[in-house]
Amino acid sequence: MTDMTHPHIASALRTLDIESSAIARLKSFLDTNFVQAVELFCKSQGRIIVTGMGKSGHVGKKLAATFSSTGTPSFFVHPAEASHGDLGMITKEDVLLAISNSGEVDELTAILPHVRRMNVPVVALTGNTRSTLAMQADLVISTHVQVEACPMNLAPTASTSAQLAMGDALAIACLENRGFQAADFAASHPGGALGRKLLTRVSDVMRTGASIPVIDPGTSFLDMMARMSSSGLGLAITVDSQQVPHGIFTDGDLRRELCAGSDLIGRSIASVMRKNPVTILENDLAVDAAAIMEEKKVTSILAVNSKGQLTGVINTNDLLRAKVI
Repeated sequence: MTDMTHPHIASALRTLDIESSAIARLKSFLDTNFVQAVELFCKSQGRIIVTGMGKSGHVGKKLAATFSSTGTPSFFVHPAEASHGDLGMITKEDVLLAISNSGEVDELTAILPHVRRMNVPVVALTGNTRSTLAMQADLVISTHVQVEACPMNLAPTASTSAQLAMGDALAIACLENRGFQAADFAASHPGGALGRKLLTRVSDVMRTGASIPVIDPGTSFLDMMARMSSSGLGLAITVDSQQVPHGIFTDGDLRRELCAGSDLIGRSIASVMRKNPVTILENDLAVDAAAIMEEKKVTSILAVNSKGQLTGVINTNDLLRAKVI
């Protein structure tokens, strides 16, 4: 059992207590400025330009990425680089989100007059609401902390946690205001696990054409078994005259029949086939196919078009290869 009095654990507990308290205090700083900042960001025809020096800059890079991935186009501009040409990255349609605990960082305050001359609105996240940054900003959101977690009260710790939390609060408020949905998130994350789950359709991964083990109802039992083996899917399907799935026979059905002592060789295909096989629309998400397989306790389901006609087969191996599951 962990010794909670160990010096390292005690240090960690102090840090977590200080930072969690700092974040909790942010609730008291939520006011009309926060509301107006969200509305300003959402109404902007440009991007949210995030800037900050040092640790605040690192927070700013993360927040720019969060805004961008949640429906509010944004990027980070280093304030020192801005004074040497990168101001050209900012347009009059943009909004500047400036982050500084002290609000007195020279590299940041130096670019504010130039940004104001462009009529670009400035939103400040600062721990000092009487600072130069605060005085030149259109909207000020306080991220003041009483003490840093650093025992010398020097290293930015609680203050950067507060900046990050308040910035996330802004980004999520914008997300909700825009009606941003999971599918929108997936569109900007096509390479991620969520993107694959919300963008991959059944039609993207299903087996089609000659790979579909469709048999004629008059096929002999042995020929059906040969077709099942050659397909690699462990099943056979019958369809009606309109190509609508009518019956299915799987490896699982074979095992169950054998355990029951059935004389399969002498039976007709129609008598061994299970009617009303499980289907899914080909345009549905592949992750929905996975959910149906789990619910029905099957390893394959049939894909159909809007008319109910068979267009493909999808199994768990297909979903695994597509990294949907």
